[in-house]
Amino acid sequence: MPTFSKEILIPGNGPTPQKGQYVTVSADLYLATGTGIWSTHKPSGFLFSATGGAQPFEYQAGVGGVVPGWEDGVASMQLGEKAKLSIPWQYAYGEGGHPGFKIPAKADLVFEIQVLKLK
Repeated sequence: MPTFSKEILIPGNGPTPQKGQYVTVSADLYLATGTGIWSTHKPSGFLFSATGGAQPFEYQAGVGGVVPGWEDGVASMQLGEKAKLSIPWQYAYGEGGHPGFKIPAKADLVFEIQVLKLK
């Protein structure tokens, strides 16, 4: 089973993230049922919205700081690309879910992610 499936929404034209680089993204997280969970840039419509303005998310690629489906999906994206990543629960938060984010057990996830910066 693949860790993600990807639909490109806006093509990119730059490099892809490499292990150890810091990757800055804008992201929206939904349960596969459509419930909005988290947004880095939308002020409403999510359980955790960017009410104080855009708050891009930065993480280090390839070190396990994000769920496996995100890690693999974003690694396939070019700088500037925006894509919808569908992630099966086994490669998301697994059997336990993520209570802090109100993600139930065995929840499939959908992320809309745009790669903004690599360093």
